[in-house]
Amino acid sequence: MNEDRPTVGHVLHRLDRAGAEVLAGDLARKLADRYRFVFLCLDGVGVLGEELAGEGFVVVDLKRRPGLDRSVARRLREAVKRHGIGLLHAHQYTPFFYSALSRGFGSLPAILFTEHGRHYPDQRKLKRVLANRWLLKPGDRVSAVGRFVAAALTENEGIATGRIRVIHNGIDPDDFPTADPGSRAGARGLMGVEEGVPLVLQVARFHTVKDHHTAVLAFAEVVERMPDAQLCLIGDGPERQAIEAHAAELGIYEHVKFLGVRDDVDKLLAGADVFMLSSVSEGISVTLLEAMATGLPIVATDVGGNGEVVDHDETGLLSARGDGRVLGENLISLLMDADKRRAMGVAGRARLLEVFTQERMHRGYAELYGQML
Repeated sequence: MNEDRPTVGHVLHRLDRAGAEVLAGDLARKLADRYRFVFLCLDGVGVLGEELAGEGFVVVDLKRRPGLDRSVARRLREAVKRHGIGLLHAHQYTPFFYSALSRGFGSLPAILFTEHGRHYPDQRKLKRVLANRWLLKPGDRVSAVGRFVAAALTENEGIATGRIRVIHNGIDPDDFPTADPGSRAGARGLMGVEEGVPLVLQVARFHTVKDHHTAVLAFAEVVERMPDAQLCLIGDGPERQAIEAHAAELGIYEHVKFLGVRDDVDKLLAGADVFMLSSVSEGISVTLLEAMATGLPIVATDVGGNGEVVDHDETGLLSARGDGRVLGENLISLLMDADKRRAMGVAGRARLLEVFTQERMHRGYAELYGQML
């Protein structure tokens, strides 16, 4: 392996299994022959961080304290010097802020700031717009995972359109082969769902931004029409207990399986009839891409980048955020029409292969690294 490789430092909140973090880990693994990678974590190493450390990557815990912790900038600066980092790749705004702060009044190392999503509600703040003019240096670059995110960076962060490059999230389609009768039966066995039972799957952390409350409201509509239907929810988080209580209040608790965090999502997807995502805000959802790779039709909220991923009436059905009734109607529509599900699944995988592959995404980041270094 070439030991003259330049060193890139990924700066993240914490290396848990979430979209931005998995992207950074895969990027480091796939480009390891061209670049050395160091991971700099603001808020702890996390499960994925431990895994990457076990593979030989350097993973640094910057031990951020609550509030504005200026000592993080100092420790980050020391890590840059110690590991010979020539480029910082900051994932999301807070890691970008601390990366920029670590340079003081200097302009090196250059920073690639990648925005993966936006908070909801998303508002323009003049102080932050002005700060960004100082934080971003001429050699820095900005990337967004979708057009919606890029527009928000311009409108609410004051970053000129001309310096933002859209690099869509992508996955390796070979990791999520199209479902067949064998994989479907195996997945249903793992989830404890019999063949013939209408099955909806949602993969998302239990957080307010994912709005599981609307998901269970929508599924209550389904159960009224299809009393044997099942909803499997994969993930965990602070909202889980509240969602379990809500499902019980709606009288559908026995129809909802809370499967927790799983490392076999690639297998479980094959058992579903429809994939649902009820978020109030999204960038480019990796879980939607995984479902499309498997050949599943999508029922989702029309928020953020979901409309870039899902072509309404072609690869899935979209509805307004927070509207459990329409979300439920869309689920029922697809669950009762196998031909439409099949056609949407085929169209969805074709769109994934055209736009949202990991190969295209990695090529885009590698081009930026080369230009910046």
